Amino acid sequence: MQKQFDLIVWDWDGTLADSTGIITHALLSAAAQVGLPALASSAASSIIGLGLREAIQALYGDLAATQAQALAAQYNANYYAEESKIPLFVGAVDTIKTLHRRGFKLAVATGKGRRGLNLALEHSALTPYFHATRTVDECFSKPHPQMLDELMETLVVLPERTLMIGDTSYDLQMAKNAGVSAVGVSYGAQKAAQWQGLNPIRQFNDFASLSAWLLD
Repeated sequence: MQKQFDLIVWDWDGTLADSTGIITHALLSAAAQVGLPALASSAASSIIGLGLREAIQALYGDLAATQAQALAAQYNANYYAEESKIPLFVGAVDTIKTLHRRGFKLAVATGKGRRGLNLALEHSALTPYFHATRTVDECFSKPHPQMLDELMETLVVLPERTLMIGDTSYDLQMAKNAGVSAVGVSYGAQKAAQWQGLNPIRQFNDFASLSAWLLD
């Protein structure tokens, strides 16, 4: 990739971290544990990328507050019990380190909460390589552009010099809403058919191909 961008913003789950299976299982189990109607795996994985509150609303509509809180608490318990086992995709660490060494500004925009992202960054030892991060605890959930808007303002980068990389329609719609270019990856939570209509500049089916393009 020619250095047409100064800032590369990464989604975390399903883009850098191979976490789709654990998130889906944690949500399916939580629904059963609190006595809610069973979810299909495809439905559970389709909301990855949203904030937890928005995900629950998307799956169950206007759920009673007590039920929503119980589901959120049980999901968090299930997820954090497994979080330390989540691997990054092969090559992700080296790619981030190389981009950092080459002078790119790097950031994360994620539907995870702050606690979850900080733990993930700590476990992956990537904290020093990201110049800024935004989570759903500080900003509106994707696809609202606030995360990207704040990252660009903080790092003093224009939209035309910013690239968003993500695996869901929420990521690509957020990029479109913020006026930035996007790359879609189909190895995470959503298939390409779910976000191709949002016109990413490139799409990749595996991390190795994405990395090769970024580092070319």
